Amino acid sequence: MNIILVSDSLAKGRVITLGRSAAIAAAAALLSLSVMVAAAAYYFALSRAGNLASPYLPSALLSAQQKEAAKNRAYMQDSLNAMAARLGQLQAQMLRLDALGERLVKQSGLPEKEFNFREAPGRGGAESGLPQVGLSFDQFQRELEKLAHQLDARTDQLSVVEAMVLRERVKKHTLPTVQPVSTGWYSSNFGWRLDPFTGKQAFHDGVDFMADPGTPIKAAAGGVVIYSDSHPGYGKMLEIDHGNGLVSRYAHASKLLVKVGDVVLQGQKVAEVGNTGRSTGPHLHFEVLYKGAPQNPARYLSAS
Repeated sequence: MNIILVSDSLAKGRVITLGRSAAIAAAAALLSLSVMVAAAAYYFALSRAGNLASPYLPSALLSAQQKEAAKNRAYMQDSLNAMAARLGQLQAQMLRLDALGERLVKQSGLPEKEFNFREAPGRGGAESGLPQVGLSFDQFQRELEKLAHQLDARTDQLSVVEAMVLRERVKKHTLPTVQPVSTGWYSSNFGWRLDPFTGKQAFHDGVDFMADPGTPIKAAAGGVVIYSDSHPGYGKMLEIDHGNGLVSRYAHASKLLVKVGDVVLQGQKVAEVGNTGRSTGPHLHFEVLYKGAPQNPARYLSAS
């Protein structure tokens, strides 16, 4: 490697010849010098930066921090608003479940003290020896959604149970299981018997209750009155349709208290005992028909 030196004090340029190793050493020295100069300049700049009294740098940093804090506050507020709305929905669902539970307790006859929906159930236990872990914001949201799904499922299940209980109650009140008069014995049973007028074997379609004239006749079940008039054989007669093909018949009455189309309740007074039609004395002739075929009323009355 040749280095040519040119100067006004020299009559001619001088040539310095360096070997390979000397050239490498010179280049390394030059590179080291450059790095040292750059490091010194950087250190000087940093040491002087704290003493700079620029009015714009602090305000710029403060403004950025304020914007970031405002952004975080807005995000947290939006999240809290969403969670508050969801919490309000869950509270409404809880009120609905409480009301539904109270109705079921009353309808099913369960003890109200054991199923008091106005009081929170007791909970407790010894403190765990394991370390407790606080919920994060995301974990709390997941737990809230999990609770919402559970409440939806419980509401649907209780609604189905309520429908089943209601169906059983309706079924119970539409079966002719209430004895139509207060007397406790029959003067004539269902089935074959000797006809009191002809003395021959004849089929008796119902049961006869001995009772004094004017004794209240009650509907054996709820339903709609489909007949309320005089009949050649039954005298003053009443028929009540209970649905599902079931009809109850009340004959030989002295007075009818309801008319066709009236809706009557189980146990409601609908007529009074008499001695009208084909009858040997005051009594109530009571029948139960299923799709027009006579049934033994004693089977229904004993079900009560």
